[in-house]
Formats: sequence, C-alpha cells, structure tokens
Amino acid sequence: MTLFGSSLSGQALRAAGVGAALMLSASAGHAQSSGPFAGFDGSWTGSGTVSLSDGTTEHIRCKASYKVAATGMSLKQSLNCASDSYKFDLSSDVTSQGDRISGNWSEKSRNIFGNLQGTAGGGRIDVFVEASGFAANLNLQTNGSKQVVQIDSKGEIRGVTITMTKS
Repeated sequence: MTLFGSSLSGQALRAAGVGAALMLSASAGHAQSSGPFAGFDGSWTGSGTVSLSDGTTEHIRCKASYKVAATGMSLKQSLNCASDSYKFDLSSDVTSQGDRISGNWSEKSRNIFGNLQGTAGGGRIDVFVEASGFAANLNLQTNGSKQVVQIDSKGEIRGVTITMTKS
C-alpha cells in the first residue's frame, strides 16, 4: 500500500474512517455517568490489524482523543492512526437521541467525508458507516478501560480490529 495515489490506500483510509467514527460514537461520557457515551471521555491508545482482500494483514497503531459536551449527548473525536505504509488524521462529530446515534466523519489530508448511524448502550456501539463508494459495519465493545473495535466491509479492506486502552 502507498500513502497517496492508490485505491487501496483510499479504501484503507475509508476503513479507518469507519473505525474513527465508531470509536467516536463510543467515546463520550465524562459529562454524564450514564447514557450511550458513559465512560469514554479522554485519551485512548492501541493497536491492531488491517485485513486486506488479498489475504494479507498489516499492523496499525492508533491514538484517539474524545470530548463529550456538557449535556452528555454529543461528542467530538480525533483519531490518528499509522501502519507501516500509510497514516491518516480523522475527526468525527456524533449526537445521541436515546440509544440512537448519528453523525459525520472526515479525513483532513485526503478530503474524504461520510456519515454514520446506529445504536449505543451498555458499553456496546453498533454503527453503519458510509461515504461515497464505501460502506461498512462497525462494532465497538467497551469494558472498563478497554475498547475493542471491529470493522467489516466488502471492499479491499475486509476488516480492521483495534484494541484500545484508556490512558
């Protein structure tokens, strides 16, 4: 994979965007002790793998920062990830109405953006993320200071698994 100019790096970026959006969806809670974003506010770091359609995998490292609004019903996220062959800088905004969540995400350096929607509660986030020419299902399970993010798509990036810990 290359950083620019490859459709594979574009797909990897989109998959990462999905991961960012999902992590964002699960990452608030400092302002509210209960609700869909409970327990996620702050800084997180972790690593995982990206699985490609040709059967290969690549290691990925990530740092995330989440800020929840005083109402506890919206949050902003920043996610920086890198592998041996690419990097990306994502941001997301998510709002909640009960257990339903929705929002948008963008990747600054490549001017890619999309939407997300799904449900959140009980330490679990299930989101469908889309952008032009890309769609994926994202699941996040949080238990204390640990998050596991899983992304599944049918494109060149078949899956992403990242384990994050709260710092």
